[in-house]
Amino acid sequence: MIRYLAEPIYHDLKEKMVFLGGPRQVGKTTLALGLIKGANETHPAYLNWDVRATQKLILQGGLPAEQPLIILDEIHKYKHWRNLIKGFYDQYKSQKQFLITGSARLDHYRRGGDSLQGRYHYYRLHPLSLHELNNAPQKSDMETLFKFGGFPEPFFKQNTRHWKRWQRERQSRVIQEDLINLEQVKEVSQLHLLAQLLPDRVGSLLSLNNLRQDLSVAYETADKWITILENLYYCFRIMPYGLPHLRAVKKEKKLYLWDWSLCQDESVRFESMVASHLLKYCHLIEDTEGDDMALNFLRDSTGREIDFVVNRNGKPVFAVECKTGFHTVSKNIAYFSTRTNIPYYYQVHMGDKDYELAASNTRVIPFTRFCQLLKL
Repeated sequence: MIRYLAEPIYHDLKEKMVFLGGPRQVGKTTLALGLIKGANETHPAYLNWDVRATQKLILQGGLPAEQPLIILDEIHKYKHWRNLIKGFYDQYKSQKQFLITGSARLDHYRRGGDSLQGRYHYYRLHPLSLHELNNAPQKSDMETLFKFGGFPEPFFKQNTRHWKRWQRERQSRVIQEDLINLEQVKEVSQLHLLAQLLPDRVGSLLSLNNLRQDLSVAYETADKWITILENLYYCFRIMPYGLPHLRAVKKEKKLYLWDWSLCQDESVRFESMVASHLLKYCHLIEDTEGDDMALNFLRDSTGREIDFVVNRNGKPVFAVECKTGFHTVSKNIAYFSTRTNIPYYYQVHMGDKDYELAASNTRVIPFTRFCQLLKL
């Protein structure tokens, strides 16, 4: 299938380099090779830093001849990669296009060297979402995505045994390969333990104090390790949305996983799936249109909470409350709708009911229809 970022990347390559980041095995290489018709990993334009022979060629300054598009995969693992890429681009920008891919935040790993600011556009590739799979998603699409997650391989296999084995292998590769290559971390076994603990923390206020006690490490260490896993696209945290006149939570963050299928509890898994879809929505607008997007949650000191608030250029656009089955409208929506500047509320669920309540500017809507409406 053609991924949702293929077209904007194709057009941006005509004017600048493109950096493409995202979780391991989310489909970055497949997308990149899809821009070269009929290409696979053996194509001369595809240069993978993990291959030793390719490393030698790149460090010698050699690029394949007669290839208008050069794909450099995982090159951020090289200490001076930014200077190297800058040299290639400045020398060949009138002759070649450059697509840089990697399973980490390429905007974070700037290990020394001259800045590439102004020479590239940055995109983040997300797992499959409902609208990407089907312009008019059906309940069966949601059920499969809910069970197997949005990573292409387990989703298309739709085999529970394969999914379990894939999960174990992917987590091992994220920790053993990506983390060790990019970070100075000695306690690798502790990072494995942290990755196993996080699914039980999804959707709740993340207490780093409790986490540090479970790991027997300092508070700063626990926070650093979470940040490392964020940089490797394993998890992400969202900030609270606070208003001065509300006694709102202002410090604690909530955590979610890029692979929501790791969550055992169904309500938590659904909330994480919705969070991932909304983050994809925010990142797509940021990466293609340049607006400043933010995904937050709203919670006051008494525990009243709205799961998500989407902000664009500092202003709230809409809020989302998640329910696995059909329920009456959340009392929290009625409460916050009269006390905040959030213009519209959605209560998404896995059922079929769809109606609006004008008094609170709220729509109770199936998640499939919500994704079709927002093209998520």
